[in-house]
Amino acid sequence: MTLTQQIITVAMVVLATMLTRFLPFLIFPAGRPTPKYIQYLGKALPPAVFGLLIIYCLKNVSLFTGSRGVPELIAIVLVIVLHLWKRQMLLSIAGGTICYMLLVQFVF
Repeated sequence: MTLTQQIITVAMVVLATMLTRFLPFLIFPAGRPTPKYIQYLGKALPPAVFGLLIIYCLKNVSLFTGSRGVPELIAIVLVIVLHLWKRQMLLSIAGGTICYMLLVQFVF
Protein backbone atom coordinates (compact mmCIF):
# COMPACT_ATOMS: atom_id res chain seq x y z
CA MET A 1 0.00 0.00 0.00
CA THR A 2 1.12 3.50 -0.68
CA LEU A 3 1.46 6.05 2.11
CA THR A 4 -1.82 7.70 1.06
CA GLN A 5 -3.66 4.37 1.19
CA GLN A 6 -2.19 3.63 4.62
CA ILE A 7 -3.31 7.01 5.94
CA ILE A 8 -6.80 6.52 4.52
CA THR A 9 -6.99 3.02 6.02
CA VAL A 10 -5.94 4.21 9.48
CA ALA A 11 -8.36 7.14 9.27
CA MET A 12 -11.24 4.80 8.35
CA VAL A 13 -10.41 2.46 11.23
CA VAL A 14 -10.30 5.40 13.66
CA LEU A 15 -13.58 6.77 12.30
CA ALA A 16 -15.32 3.40 12.52
CA THR A 17 -14.05 2.86 16.07
CA MET A 18 -15.19 6.30 17.17
CA LEU A 19 -18.56 5.80 15.50
CA THR A 20 -19.19 2.50 17.27
CA ARG A 21 -18.13 4.03 20.60
CA PHE A 22 -20.12 7.27 20.42
CA LEU A 23 -23.20 6.28 18.40
CA PRO A 24 -25.04 4.50 21.26
CA PHE A 25 -24.71 7.61 23.44
CA LEU A 26 -26.11 9.77 20.65
CA ILE A 27 -29.00 7.42 19.86
CA PHE A 28 -29.89 6.66 23.49
CA PRO A 29 -29.21 9.77 25.63
CA ALA A 30 -28.98 9.44 29.40
CA GLY A 31 -32.18 11.36 30.15
CA ARG A 32 -34.49 9.02 28.22
CA PRO A 33 -35.37 5.42 29.05
CA THR A 34 -33.80 2.70 26.93
CA PRO A 35 -36.32 1.12 24.50
CA LYS A 36 -37.69 -2.29 25.48
CA TYR A 37 -36.27 -4.04 22.39
CA ILE A 38 -32.76 -2.81 23.24
CA GLN A 39 -33.16 -4.09 26.80
CA TYR A 40 -34.33 -7.42 25.38
CA LEU A 41 -31.32 -7.62 23.06
CA GLY A 42 -29.04 -6.83 25.99
CA LYS A 43 -30.43 -9.83 27.85
CA ALA A 44 -30.84 -12.26 24.94
CA LEU A 45 -27.69 -11.73 22.88
CA PRO A 46 -24.93 -12.66 25.37
CA PRO A 47 -26.22 -16.23 25.95
CA ALA A 48 -26.91 -16.59 22.22
CA VAL A 49 -23.35 -15.53 21.37
CA PHE A 50 -21.89 -17.96 23.90
CA GLY A 51 -24.05 -20.76 22.52
CA LEU A 52 -22.85 -19.93 19.03
CA LEU A 53 -19.22 -19.94 20.18
CA ILE A 54 -19.65 -23.33 21.87
CA ILE A 55 -21.11 -24.82 18.71
CA TYR A 56 -18.34 -23.28 16.61
CA CYS A 57 -15.61 -24.56 18.90
CA LEU A 58 -17.00 -28.09 19.07
CA LYS A 59 -18.03 -28.52 15.42
CA ASN A 60 -14.88 -30.44 14.42
CA VAL A 61 -14.61 -32.63 17.52
CA SER A 62 -14.85 -36.28 16.58
CA LEU A 63 -16.04 -38.73 19.18
CA PHE A 64 -14.69 -41.68 17.16
CA THR A 65 -11.10 -40.65 16.42
CA GLY A 66 -8.15 -39.10 18.22
CA SER A 67 -8.72 -38.11 21.83
CA ARG A 68 -12.50 -38.54 21.38
CA GLY A 69 -13.28 -35.06 22.70
CA VAL A 70 -11.93 -35.77 26.18
CA PRO A 71 -9.77 -32.59 26.46
CA GLU A 72 -12.68 -30.49 25.23
CA LEU A 73 -15.03 -32.07 27.76
CA ILE A 74 -12.57 -31.56 30.63
CA ALA A 75 -12.07 -27.90 29.65
CA ILE A 76 -15.84 -27.33 29.39
CA VAL A 77 -16.40 -28.85 32.83
CA LEU A 78 -13.62 -26.66 34.25
CA VAL A 79 -15.19 -23.54 32.71
CA ILE A 80 -18.55 -24.42 34.24
CA VAL A 81 -17.06 -25.15 37.67
CA LEU A 82 -14.96 -21.96 37.66
CA HIS A 83 -17.94 -19.88 36.61
CA LEU A 84 -20.25 -21.35 39.24
CA TRP A 85 -17.54 -20.92 41.87
CA LYS A 86 -16.24 -17.39 41.19
CA ARG A 87 -18.74 -15.85 38.72
CA GLN A 88 -15.84 -14.24 36.86
CA MET A 89 -16.17 -14.58 33.10
CA LEU A 90 -12.52 -13.84 32.29
CA LEU A 91 -11.30 -16.32 34.89
CA SER A 92 -13.62 -18.99 33.49
CA ILE A 93 -12.55 -18.40 29.89
CA ALA A 94 -8.84 -18.16 30.71
CA GLY A 95 -8.94 -21.21 32.99
CA GLY A 96 -10.71 -23.34 30.39
CA THR A 97 -8.40 -22.19 27.60
CA ILE A 98 -5.24 -22.82 29.61
CA CYS A 99 -6.52 -26.22 30.74
CA TYR A 100 -7.37 -27.22 27.17
CA MET A 101 -4.02 -26.07 25.80
CA LEU A 102 -2.10 -27.92 28.51
CA LEU A 103 -4.12 -31.08 27.93
CA VAL A 104 -3.61 -30.97 24.18
CA GLN A 105 0.12 -30.19 24.43
CA PHE A 106 1.15 -32.53 27.23
CA VAL A 107 -1.48 -35.22 27.78
CA PHE A 108 -3.33 -36.04 24.56
